[in-house]
Amino acid sequence: MGTLAALPYLYLEKESVRIRRYLVPVQDLPRAFEGFTILHLSDLHDKEYGPEGELLLALVQRERFDMVALTGDLVVGTAPSLKPALDLVAGIKKFFGGPIFSVPGNHDWRLDRGEEFNERLRQAGAKVIPNQTAVVEKGDERLQVVGIDDPVTRRARLAQAMDDTGAESPVVLLSHSPHPFPLAAKLGVDLMLCGHTHGGQLRLPLLGAAFVPAMGFFPPWDLGVFRKGKTTLIVSGGLGESGIPLRINIRPELTLATLVNRLPEAPSGWDATG
Repeated sequence: MGTLAALPYLYLEKESVRIRRYLVPVQDLPRAFEGFTILHLSDLHDKEYGPEGELLLALVQRERFDMVALTGDLVVGTAPSLKPALDLVAGIKKFFGGPIFSVPGNHDWRLDRGEEFNERLRQAGAKVIPNQTAVVEKGDERLQVVGIDDPVTRRARLAQAMDDTGAESPVVLLSHSPHPFPLAAKLGVDLMLCGHTHGGQLRLPLLGAAFVPAMGFFPPWDLGVFRKGKTTLIVSGGLGESGIPLRINIRPELTLATLVNRLPEAPSGWDATG
């Protein structure tokens, strides 16, 4: 009976999506970008939320955001399907006219299909920016979006990607994993968004993630907000699973990061990161 009683909990932990909301203070944030909100999606891992992702898209469509960030591991396994990710991008494009930026993860490169997946994402409407810098403009003001290739497979070239940035505008870094966080802080990144950890996927109360692949036991940046200097790191728990198809104490999630010049009192349901 105990096992049967646990089944509804395990199902909800795996299939019900949580929204985490963050307010992120950015020094000298241009006035045009006050309140600029980034929808961050990571680690889908072939997972389908209803036909053509309609359940996840319905959740996303209720939110207000100005940019979408996809931080890799959109596929998983030896027979990967990019269709759920393509459905997600195409579905968002139907109601959202802003930029959708994407960087690869280690699973996307697992079968050396990273370039193929990148091209298919571009065709669906995403701007894939591995080791590149893009710019979002509002009038005469700019936000710099730096993307790096997967750090886990050692394809990331953060310093190279940062060569094209200027000190006059804030920098948002998209990375699959948290590995480059110390360097990002040294280089003056304002906000870094990543996934990879799944929050541990099987998460221990009080202790957090016991183990994360390529990060080891009890990694320092497993879930949520971390700060170093002026740099804020937000680690998403992701939407899908790898290995064991279970989640315990860590529901699938999407995150919304809103840029502010200074932190007000956080609204109900939002986490202030300062």
